[in-house]
Amino acid sequence: MSKKGSKAREAKKGAQGGDGLALRELLRVPGGKPVDLAAHDARETPAGPREKRAGRAAMTELSDPLADLQERLWAASSAGDRRRVLLVLQGMDTSGKGGTVKHVIGLFNPSGCRVHAFKAPTPKELTHPFLWRIKKALPQAGELGIFDRSHYEDVLIARVRSLAAPAEIERRYDEINRFEKALTDDGVTVVKCFLHISYGEQRDRLLKRLDRPDKHWKFNVADIDERALWPAYQQAYELALERCSTPYAPWYLVPADRKWYRNWAVSRLLLEHLSELDPRYPEADFDVEEARRRLLEQ
Repeated sequence: MSKKGSKAREAKKGAQGGDGLALRELLRVPGGKPVDLAAHDARETPAGPREKRAGRAAMTELSDPLADLQERLWAASSAGDRRRVLLVLQGMDTSGKGGTVKHVIGLFNPSGCRVHAFKAPTPKELTHPFLWRIKKALPQAGELGIFDRSHYEDVLIARVRSLAAPAEIERRYDEINRFEKALTDDGVTVVKCFLHISYGEQRDRLLKRLDRPDKHWKFNVADIDERALWPAYQQAYELALERCSTPYAPWYLVPADRKWYRNWAVSRLLLEHLSELDPRYPEADFDVEEARRRLLEQ
């Protein structure tokens, strides 16, 4: 048994709940059913590590298996394998999208990753359909793409702030589903994570930014006004989760009040999906023994 294989098995075992389900089965949002975010505890640890020290150890255990799988995915693309992975991160302000990106990227070779943080659309982007800028940022064959916010902004803030007509927003849910179906048909594994934090936790994180001068740059006074719209945003997320959690691109509801658990859960979800892909190193397209002989003769 290889050292990497042993670590992968231990990581898998640690992620299972009491009923033996994989983490993605525990966190998957059932599609087409009403979602009540208030019924989900943002501090729970449904599987895997239960406290911070164990969480850090579990992240270390994931490092080698994830790095190995990413390298295999990248290597397979050199032989024509078009498969790639897209991690979509959504959540309320301070839910930890940027922090998750930082920790996830730390487990991979950055050369095989493509990260894009979506801000408010530029004037040029607004002249195109809402998915135009998303398509330009998609991962290429063999890559792990990470979206910090995504096309879902166009049914979230657009709904809350009335940035589009209600009929247009309704149309976008189906367009998003068709778009994601086309991606999966083309070899993209879509892993969508909603980072679920509580109202109180968001306040505490905003206060900590005010307490630290080195974090003032991350604070936006407008965030205070946005908190007044918390119920509207929760409803918008509930609708997006209900309407766009599909068999081919399900949503995962990740408890995110505990940062260490959030980081572990997202990394674990990636491991499960990459393990299912099981990318293989391509066979050599040259005579290995002949190459060895020539080198030994030099």
